[in-house]
Amino acid sequence: MSESQPLRIDFVSDVVCPWCAVGLASLEQALAALDGQVQAEIHFQPFELNPQMAPEGEDIAEHLGHKYGLNAAQLAQNQEAIRQRGAAVGFTFANQDKRRIYNTFDAHRLLHWAEAAGRQHALKRALLVAYFTDGRDVSNHEVLADVAGSVGLDVVEARAVLASDRYAEDVRGDEQFFLRAGIRSVPAVIVNRQHLISGGQPPEVFEQALRQIAGS
Repeated sequence: MSESQPLRIDFVSDVVCPWCAVGLASLEQALAALDGQVQAEIHFQPFELNPQMAPEGEDIAEHLGHKYGLNAAQLAQNQEAIRQRGAAVGFTFANQDKRRIYNTFDAHRLLHWAEAAGRQHALKRALLVAYFTDGRDVSNHEVLADVAGSVGLDVVEARAVLASDRYAEDVRGDEQFFLRAGIRSVPAVIVNRQHLISGGQPPEVFEQALRQIAGS
């Protein structure tokens, strides 16, 4: 596939989804392994795991216990599995049992804004690190603006976006589009709008799939 015809990858995900962090790191590794043989443009699409989440968030253990019926032992086992999968692809999960889960709508608005500036990928990665590695509150406007600034975005403009309702309808529209398309769990990696790769797959799975799609 020539450089003028890169694969379009829609990466549907949330910034508080651990498997989305694993999936993105795996996809990045796969693209690096392909070493330019397959070109791709990644577009990050919004998906809220908890669209009704209150602004103050919820303790992660309580939240997962209520949502999935996990007890403390099951939660610890799941978190260790995620930690190991993250480590395998170079992503660090820290203090998972002490985190809170937050409303992510404003983070998705900021990601929508960042795409036009060509910094969406960098911001997405930085938000995942801010939440999962650094334990920051990714619903807090100052945190979001600070993370935006760390990847070269205008902090003042980021604050202005967050203080307004800019891009709210765009984000809701994108969310509804992928829900109507049948996306119910994330990460969902959609290549050229027709090939779906579900879940936080290992890098070799992404690499093989992208080679096949690029060669078809």
